[in-house]
This record gives sequence, structure tokens and C-alpha cells, in this order.
Amino acid sequence: MSARKSAEPSPEGIARSNRQRLASEEGARAMADAEKQAVDIRKNMARLRVLRQAKEAADATLQASLPAPTPTKRKKKLPQ
Repeated sequence: MSARKSAEPSPEGIARSNRQRLASEEGARAMADAEKQAVDIRKNMARLRVLRQAKEAADATLQASLPAPTPTKRKKKLPQ
């Protein structure tokens, strides 16, 4: 029995190559989508970091401008 390849691809071979092509295209789309989400997350984290640092700076300025609390004297308990 000779194992010669036919010049014309079989229907199974055509279907397999179509599945492989679709899978590679879907994989490329999924990778691009994942990268876009990662970029969006990093942008949001940077935005939130700037807001947090601005709030911390404003709080520090406010704390520095407030007068220092005066220590209160404690009353001694009288023995009964």
C-alpha cells in the first residue's frame, strides 16, 4: 500500500485548518483584549495614586496648621 498524498486536501483537513486558523485569530484577539485591560487598570491605579497623594498632602497641611492639643490635667482619685 503506497502512502501518497493527494493533490486535493480532504474535507477533514480543510475543517482542521479552518479550526486552527479561527483558534489562532481568537487567541490573538484575547491577548490584545487582556493587554488593553491591563493598560486600563494601570492608568486607573495611577489616577487613584495621584488622588490619594494629594489628599494625604492636604491632610498633612491641615494637621500642621491646627494648634497642638493642650494636655489636660488628670484628677487624682481620692481614696475612699
